[in-house]
Amino acid sequence: MLQTDVAIIGGGIVGLATAYRLLERFPGRKVMVLEKEREVAQHQTGHNSGVLHSGIYYRPGSLRAINCRDGKLAMEEFCQKENIPFNRCGKVIVAVTSDEIPQLQRIHERGLANDIRCERIGPERLKEIEPHVRGVEAIHVPEAGIIDYRQVAERLAERIKDAGGELKMSAKVTGMFRHEQKMIVQSEAGELEARLVVNCGGLHSDRLAWLSGSRPDAQIIPFRGEYFELKPSAQHLCRGLIYPVPDPDFPFLGVHFTRMIHGGVECGPNAVFALAREGYYKTSFNLFDTLESLTYPGFLRLAWKHWRAGWNEMYRSFNKSAFVAALQRLVPDVKSDDLVPAPAGVRAQALTREGNLVDDFLILENELVVNVCNAPSPAATASLNVGKLIVEKIAPRFE
Repeated sequence: MLQTDVAIIGGGIVGLATAYRLLERFPGRKVMVLEKEREVAQHQTGHNSGVLHSGIYYRPGSLRAINCRDGKLAMEEFCQKENIPFNRCGKVIVAVTSDEIPQLQRIHERGLANDIRCERIGPERLKEIEPHVRGVEAIHVPEAGIIDYRQVAERLAERIKDAGGELKMSAKVTGMFRHEQKMIVQSEAGELEARLVVNCGGLHSDRLAWLSGSRPDAQIIPFRGEYFELKPSAQHLCRGLIYPVPDPDFPFLGVHFTRMIHGGVECGPNAVFALAREGYYKTSFNLFDTLESLTYPGFLRLAWKHWRAGWNEMYRSFNKSAFVAALQRLVPDVKSDDLVPAPAGVRAQALTREGNLVDDFLILENELVVNVCNAPSPAATASLNVGKLIVEKIAPRFE
């Protein structure tokens, strides 16, 4: 049986950042990352829009706010050291009508409370920054940026191996149990004995927590985010990042425009209930995943509360004209013919039995296992700091 000091489940950016930070603080320790796919970053990390978030939206004092701000700086420092490109292209959050200004003001106040460099601007200044955007007022966030998180994850994997860590691929975890003062982790690549397990399983983090013996009061519900991409002839319509004022009654940010680090502009996402945890296509379906979600009281309560917004998201999923209309609120010149389909992503959203979305990082720990049960956006931006936070939690066990 293989043995290690720490087994980290999940080869996404949070799991890799945790392994990287652990080996950085405790060089020489045995660290093994178990990933069920053949390569790292195959799910949320490799299917997001690549935004370096500033942290302007998050509740002051929350783990998301604290770790986003410090994590963004750490990510930029890592990328500078590793010659990974990123671009602080800036972002505007646009109030299209005067009714949206009070919510825009609340977002600005949060940004200031989180020590984000941001300013409210009028339509003239907005036109200077994004000439094709329509709005009565906006917030300009110059430090927001873009990056390729898959490239970051691949580099983290290299540095983990350079430091003596091990990545075991095609190693889906199927069971865990305690044996004396250690955890036995059963996987498709064999059994492993570990002094400590860190669960960074993303879309499957709740199931892994249950396997470990933990009982989190939340379940992962998958939401697919669908995108279009602007054709080259229309990419001039967006210079950086263009976001709407989010609906305070709906837990997603709305369709927006994102310039990508390797060129092109992505438009989206919507937020559609996915019929599989890895449901990247409209045709994706997993009976167990679907029944698990549809019989969960928290999802039924959420669906009842937000049925109108959820219906609109579904409608946009099957009606391109409706999707385009949402984009035209921000950029009137965009046309249906300017858009081509782009790959979708799936967001692992933790939801309580009461129907409340867990709006912060949720990290549960016991003597032998640390479960990262919710790591929503800005987890990729904050990953190096989240990894550092996890290492600080487990450090007393190795000092």
